Amino acid sequence: MKKNRVLFAGLFAASVLVSGFTVPLLRPEPTKKAVAAAATNLTMYWIDTEGGAATLIITPAGESVLIDTGNPGGRDSERIYQVARQVAGLKQIDHLLTTHWHIDHFGGAAELAAKMPIVEVIDKGIPANLSEDKNFAQNIQPYKDMTVKKRSLIKPNGTIQLQKLAKGLPNLSIRFVGVDKQFVAVAKNSKATDGCESATDKAPDTSDNANSTVLVMDYGPFRFFDGGDLTWNIEKNLVCPTNLVGTVDVYQVNHHGLDQSNNPVLVKSLAPTVSIMNNGTRKGCGPETVKTLRNTPSIQAAYQLHKNIRQDSEYNTQEGYIANLEENCKANFVKLTVAPDGKKYTVSIPATKHEKTFTTKTVH
Repeated sequence: MKKNRVLFAGLFAASVLVSGFTVPLLRPEPTKKAVAAAATNLTMYWIDTEGGAATLIITPAGESVLIDTGNPGGRDSERIYQVARQVAGLKQIDHLLTTHWHIDHFGGAAELAAKMPIVEVIDKGIPANLSEDKNFAQNIQPYKDMTVKKRSLIKPNGTIQLQKLAKGLPNLSIRFVGVDKQFVAVAKNSKATDGCESATDKAPDTSDNANSTVLVMDYGPFRFFDGGDLTWNIEKNLVCPTNLVGTVDVYQVNHHGLDQSNNPVLVKSLAPTVSIMNNGTRKGCGPETVKTLRNTPSIQAAYQLHKNIRQDSEYNTQEGYIANLEENCKANFVKLTVAPDGKKYTVSIPATKHEKTFTTKTVH
């Protein structure tokens, strides 16, 4: 009997191949006690969509915010569902935020909505067409048709309406710094940003990447930045001539780590302690981007969802900071947990047992 129990546990720790892609095998649902304990912390998951985006935030009140949903086709929505339902113990997604209109960011939404309820969808308004996507009208239709309780529009300096946290916990806010190249107003007495004079431009980006939603999440002293797929010249506008964000603790590397993004003046102005890149095996980890991350003095750890297996594989972080080392991966995720007081946070890769704790900045 003991041998059978060990075999059963081993099977549940594995991953399975479903319709040609890997998803974590179903685990027993978390107990109410486990879910309650997890809800005392702010928790984040970077879910593997192999070069798309899906970042799940769970507040200390147990409220969920999902930023982007990866690609269509079943793989990414199933991976999101597995993490949300089986790992985090969620029964619904309270807020789904779509940063912009590229299919690797909105493609899994309708499929996810068929698996679990989505209460509110927040986006910048669906355009009639998209110049870089001839099939946009067809691609966006499931997103338009999916059943949700509420749809809201993003506005610069707007916020996601979150539940109040328990007494004694820090304030939590998710604020939109910009959308469609429109940013929050410059604060009075703002100082000029160092390095703006020498910052260079690239060819203008006319795609919707440049229109990405930019958000900042503050939990007490902890600060997280997500700029979607914001590109080089617009990134510069975010911090030059003055920094509209301040510094951050964790930087989600813009645009999967591609070199059309991650302007050094942005990254160095944000001065993150940790960077997390939602790249794929052959997408992201651009040489310029990796060099920028390596040359940013504040960065103590640079995480990647995937190892870059292109010929230029020298452009990778340390292997201990990579969630998936093989092309045929198990969809390992990166997890971040912020302490209840916001003063420390731990980044982990549960599948590899990697874990590292960092101290939050005291001033931003």
